Amino acid sequence: MKISVNYSDIDNQILKIKTVNHLKDFTLDLVFIDGSKRIIDFKPFLSKSFHPSIKKYLNLNYFLNFKIVNGNLNWNDYDLIFPIHDLYSGKID
Repeated sequence: MKISVNYSDIDNQILKIKTVNHLKDFTLDLVFIDGSKRIIDFKPFLSKSFHPSIKKYLNLNYFLNFKIVNGNLNWNDYDLIFPIHDLYSGKID
């Protein structure tokens, strides 16, 4: 008996962000190592949060102070970070 498992291409590759471009306000253009692009507006997520450590990123100066760390977006040494699969899907909650 042979058991085989099929995984989609997304599950077999390591997802990493290659570059990020600021478009306007709280909108970023993410380019992944596979060439995929996602434009994500972070403002709705930040606006609906009640937590002060997240709300502070509604200050554009804080928001734009991100880095790509190990292929993911990182703000202030993991103070704010999103699952890479959520960024890849273009949907953050």
